[in-house]
Amino acid sequence: MSDDSRVPVSLDERERCFLRSALLDWGGPANPTDALAAAMGFTSAESLSREAWALWTRIEAGEALTVGEWRQALLAVEVVFASDVVGSGLDWRITSGISDEESIAILRALQRKLPRWRGSVQFTTDDAGKVTISEPERPNA
Repeated sequence: MSDDSRVPVSLDERERCFLRSALLDWGGPANPTDALAAAMGFTSAESLSREAWALWTRIEAGEALTVGEWRQALLAVEVVFASDVVGSGLDWRITSGISDEESIAILRALQRKLPRWRGSVQFTTDDAGKVTISEPERPNA
C-alpha cells in the first residue's frame, strides 16, 4: 500500500474523542520544536496546531485519508499523549479528560486499526480479541 493510497477508517466515539483531544493538544500544553514537527510530517512548530486541526477536521468528517496522513495523525497522537517533554505527558488526563489507562487501550486499538507501515509484520485480531503476529521470516510462537 503506497503512502498516497486513500484508506477509509471507521472510528467509534471513544476513538474520535481520543484523536480530537490529542490533535488539539498541539495547540495547548504541547511544546514541539521545528525538527519534531517536521519529523511528524508537519511544516513547522508554529503551524503544527493549525495543520493538526485541519487533519482532525478531515477525520471528523469521515474522509478517507492517505496512508501518509494516517501515519502523520497517529505519530502526532502518540507523541503528544506520551511525551512530557514536548507533548501533554503528565497533563494528558487533565487536558483530555481521559485516563492514561483508557488512553492506552484506545491508542492500541487505533494502532491495530489504522494502516500498517512495517510491511513484514502483520497483526490480526480474532473475535476474542487475541492478537496474532505473523511474519514471513519468523514463525509464530
